Amino acid sequence: MTDRTFTVTPGWLDWYHGPSEPGFALPPGAVDAHCHVFGPGAEFPYAPERKYTPVDASKHDLFALRDHLGFDRNVIVQATCHGADNGALVDALLTAGGRARGVATVRPDVGDGELRRLHEVGVRGVRFTFVKRLVDAAPTEALETIARRIAPLGWHVVLYFEAADLPGLETFFASLPVPLVIDHMGRPDVTRSPAGPEFARFLRFVEANDVWVKVSCPERLTVSGPPALDGERHAYRDVVPFARKVVEEFTDRALWGTDWPHPNLKDHMPDDGLLVDHIPHVATTPARRQALLVDNPLRLYWPEDAR
Repeated sequence: MTDRTFTVTPGWLDWYHGPSEPGFALPPGAVDAHCHVFGPGAEFPYAPERKYTPVDASKHDLFALRDHLGFDRNVIVQATCHGADNGALVDALLTAGGRARGVATVRPDVGDGELRRLHEVGVRGVRFTFVKRLVDAAPTEALETIARRIAPLGWHVVLYFEAADLPGLETFFASLPVPLVIDHMGRPDVTRSPAGPEFARFLRFVEANDVWVKVSCPERLTVSGPPALDGERHAYRDVVPFARKVVEEFTDRALWGTDWPHPNLKDHMPDDGLLVDHIPHVATTPARRQALLVDNPLRLYWPEDAR
């Protein structure tokens, strides 16, 4: 019998239930290109092999946030806590009525019929995690197999890794026969210079390959922390130079997302309204904001609607 009662991992925070109204008005058609749904566990149980148990965060909560912040569409990314059971993701995509696309998790033995079904409901990519605290071993063999399987569908691979691990992975990543989307700028160390050798290596990897970059998750990367509770709305200043550099150098391949509901955070839970107000500091012109929030995600996830 399936256990449908779940205890949240101790010390991890609930998502922020009262997001502020953003001061920055998103352009029409804006896409939140990185967010999740978790459970609810009673309906969509978490995977037995998971490394953490999140707070439930339903499709209804996600779509309410979408409307509150002013987004038009979402890209919902399967998280490791659900494993390869994409039930919650598929359910959210079906409910979204075409206003969401998905990034799934699949195993190498996935059937062609299942891949076609996922494509029909809106899945356009698969995600692989190389962050060591979230996986037991680097999933290179599985990724190589699945990349060949999804290439005929026109899908891409979303990669989550940390900056220190890129040197040992970049040759393998470059060999994959599909476009790549990098989560959270490859998690740079923001105490170092954005002009330094580590981030320069990441930028060279992007330039040399068919790679898109999410300039997302300043709340995960920051060392300086969130804004003080004094009305200031310019948060996460130490992350800005890295994200701005990506947007300026790869204007047509940058994406942005909330990462709602922000799993695994212990120090602070971000206000999603403040995260939206972070965007103009990263994309500093209307043309760059249009590309980041509308044109790029449409080309990747809704090419039939792209300009």
